[in-house]
Amino acid sequence: MTNSASIGQPLDRVDGPLKVTGRAAYAAEHTFEVPPLTGWIVEATIPAGRIKRIDTKAAENSTGVVAVLTHYNAATQTPFGEPAGEGRFTQSRAMLFDDRIRYHGFPVALVIADTLADARHAAGLIEISYELDDDPVTTAGNDADEMPDELDGGMEPDVVKGDFEHAFNNADVTLDVTYTTPNQAAAAMEPHATIADFDGDQLKVYMSVQLIGPSVKALATTLQFDPDNIQVVSPYIGGGFGSKLGVHNEAVLACLGALHLKRPVKVVQHRRHVFHNAPHRGSSIQHIQLGASREGKLQAIGHESFMPMAKGYEFAEPTGASARTTYRTDALRSTHRVKSVDMPPTDSCRAPGHSIGSLAFESAIDEMAYRCNQDPVDFRLANMPDKDPGTGQPFSSHDLAECLREGAERFGWENREQQPGSLSQGRHLIGYGVASTIRLNMLMPSKTRIRLSADGTLTAWADMTDIGTGTYTILTQIAAETMGLSADQINIELGDSRYPPSSGSGGSFGAASSGSALQNACQAMCIKLLDMAREQGIGDGKSADNARFENGQLIWGDKALTFTELLDNSGQTYLETDGEVAPGDDHDNYSQHSYGAQFVEVHVDRDTGEVRVKRLLGVFSAGRILNRKTARSQLLGGMVWGLSYALLEDLMVDERYGAFMNRDLAEYHLPVNRDMPEIDVYFREDPDPRSNPLGSKGIGELSISGAGAAVANAVYHATGIRIRDFPITLDKLLAHLPE
Repeated sequence: MTNSASIGQPLDRVDGPLKVTGRAAYAAEHTFEVPPLTGWIVEATIPAGRIKRIDTKAAENSTGVVAVLTHYNAATQTPFGEPAGEGRFTQSRAMLFDDRIRYHGFPVALVIADTLADARHAAGLIEISYELDDDPVTTAGNDADEMPDELDGGMEPDVVKGDFEHAFNNADVTLDVTYTTPNQAAAAMEPHATIADFDGDQLKVYMSVQLIGPSVKALATTLQFDPDNIQVVSPYIGGGFGSKLGVHNEAVLACLGALHLKRPVKVVQHRRHVFHNAPHRGSSIQHIQLGASREGKLQAIGHESFMPMAKGYEFAEPTGASARTTYRTDALRSTHRVKSVDMPPTDSCRAPGHSIGSLAFESAIDEMAYRCNQDPVDFRLANMPDKDPGTGQPFSSHDLAECLREGAERFGWENREQQPGSLSQGRHLIGYGVASTIRLNMLMPSKTRIRLSADGTLTAWADMTDIGTGTYTILTQIAAETMGLSADQINIELGDSRYPPSSGSGGSFGAASSGSALQNACQAMCIKLLDMAREQGIGDGKSADNARFENGQLIWGDKALTFTELLDNSGQTYLETDGEVAPGDDHDNYSQHSYGAQFVEVHVDRDTGEVRVKRLLGVFSAGRILNRKTARSQLLGGMVWGLSYALLEDLMVDERYGAFMNRDLAEYHLPVNRDMPEIDVYFREDPDPRSNPLGSKGIGELSISGAGAAVANAVYHATGIRIRDFPITLDKLLAHLPE
């Protein structure tokens, strides 16, 4: 009988009981003998310039106020963005450093009071006047002409293979279109939050952050501290999606407050703060050119991307990633240009590059299929690559074609009418859409330490984080299976900078990296136990291949000893081993991706233009599945978010002020239960030994990379109207719908 804690089994979240009973302490919930003071962020109201005058006297004299921090009295810091070239996760993130305003909403003061109400009231009493810079830049447009040093993930800004101009100009069928996507926000359920506590020597920071190690370095650089005197703690995180990869404004402000008062200070971003004081996804303009033969063979793929980049915050999203990798072509040209803007930082948001790149690229591929008079699934299948078109490397594994075939069969694609706008039911136009799904697979250096105690329990430590994805659970399963223990004998300790450095959570690399390191530590522990058994006269002359670890026992030949007996016999109270993993030749020499295919049915009201998604189906191939329940949850979330990108999300900016106008979850539209149909998720489990020792691949960002395009393609099939300006809102459809 399979152990319910074995790898792949749908084990319930081991941290679930703590969360549903309120005992899991998130960043703002850690308790102290004396309750922390509360800080409220005061935001600038101009996009760029300087503070001419700031008067805090009334606020300082307000009820409950303990201090008001500004650039006049905040602690000395390293200038923002230094040292240059260090990377955004470890550079200084200085706040209240000088009188400069970097963007609308940039913190100009922190009011610290006994209660949130007192701090918020006092913030309204501060008088500030500004000097506005001439001609602040608040939007990029297609005149973005700066080449970034690199794209997120280390990708090259430009990739050119073959003679694109010749291939495109000589193609039988061509497509030349431009797609746009708006600014978008992650807006995790838990707002960005930090409590900082300084005792005069050690700075302890409880924060909601995905990468622990770089955060320590960033705080040390910012505050000019010895990193050994900083401890970052982040055991539970209520969502991150990339917006909490690094240190952001509330963390530095809380630390400044704690340093100033030598008391714990809590800063939790209000939901409206999050839209300006946390990173967002920038808008994109994507110019796509495709050329194909009459038979539908792609001969030219061109993708030009234009996006904003916040001044002093170097991040460029690889929007063309999907175009570089998904389909075969004789010639490829992918370029990326940015424009420096006076706006809040743009940074990683779930599946950077692939999620919004696929919105445009997979829609364009759909357009090309129709131009070639081919079925969209058949067109994709006819253009599967035998090697990575962008790098020329062989694939470590490639399962996209089978995902498309299986998905089409499960969805009933063969019953679909080819002609757009040909199927209706009453006043509803019915359409079916498909999109390929692809997401880069990565492995990051990671370490773990484990301890097997004489009572038969195993504890593992790593500074890894769980952002709601199920890290505690899959690590429990890896340890349980490798050591032959049950889930309740495993204790996973995460989210503390005192623990061994791990990959952290992000880029869909967390499970593979931290899990492989843990497996390595457990395998080392098994070797130690075998050596211990030999010393006790067990297994002499027998191959270790015949030894088994089951139910907390070492079974070797005709002998079986519990771990407790082995340790007791040796006189030891516990054993410890370390484990690690790092990418090697397989990641240097092979192109590695996770794959999927997504199918959608939509109904469009011909009178109102309202779009309703009726079915979502996805087939996904991501190597070995570590937990079928948490994996399905991740894929469901990505599919919901993809639908949201296609139909709803738009972070609107007033270009005069560089201000986001819909800074809350009432006006920044997201799907609710009524917007979502039944969702079917299927796995094609195909372990990839080149990916990592576990054979798994990244899954957290996979389904968002294609779901939106499948929705958009279904809308086109329903209506015959191709909307290239996302999201697809009813006003964009109404003018073109048939009467």
